[in-house]
Amino acid sequence: MQQLPLFHSIAKQPVIVLGEGEMAEPKRRLVQRAGGRVVGDLQEGLDEGARLAFVAHDDPEMCESDAIRLRRAGLLVNVVDRPELCDFTTPSILDRDPVLVAVGTGGASAGLAKQLRLRLEKLLPADLGQLAARLSAAREAIRARFPGMAERRRALDDALGEGGQIDPLEQGSAGRVEDWLNDAEKPPAAQIHEIALVSDDPEDLTLRQSRLLGMADAVLADPRVPAAIVNRARADAARFGYPRSSPMPDGLVVILTMPEA
Repeated sequence: MQQLPLFHSIAKQPVIVLGEGEMAEPKRRLVQRAGGRVVGDLQEGLDEGARLAFVAHDDPEMCESDAIRLRRAGLLVNVVDRPELCDFTTPSILDRDPVLVAVGTGGASAGLAKQLRLRLEKLLPADLGQLAARLSAAREAIRARFPGMAERRRALDDALGEGGQIDPLEQGSAGRVEDWLNDAEKPPAAQIHEIALVSDDPEDLTLRQSRLLGMADAVLADPRVPAAIVNRARADAARFGYPRSSPMPDGLVVILTMPEA
């Protein structure tokens, strides 16, 4: 990755937006949509403790000057249409509140991000936000049903996965959360899957192998397995060398092996 994607809370917080016209106005709307308070004066924004700033002047030199001043004051800065001056970029947003899907290209092509978002709009049901709200409301009940973090994660993976009882890509899944919770069986303490890689290219992973890596609680990797493949696992998955002499950890464990040379 060339950027670290983050969701930044700005509700009721000052955000500096400098500039006028067609480049600045969309940024003002974006800030207001996220609950932020737009401040149009640089010094006023600094005095009020703003943490983010958008710069959208027509004059390139003014953009550079303000960006330098803001960055020296410790703010993260976005200069519209100047990715080389940006500390962050704004993605194309698919809104299924409270679910947000953000598609970014690191400033390479806003048009590409938009078209990807439009395709995704067709895939994600309109009631996806309701599913998220129901799962949030059921959080304590889910913890009581599945006390262990690993078993809870695997139970949710099974339910939310393709064809699962509350598959998020299926319309109406929000209404099945209670039924799933009542019927769900506890997953086994440990599941072990060995993936014998055919090459060191992550593009050669099958869909099933990619899915298992993305769901794994722990990854045991042959030292010869490249980082590009190991990094297909969740960032918070435990990682161990292989072979492992101590007992296997609980949860979904994926073992990655490389073919002999």
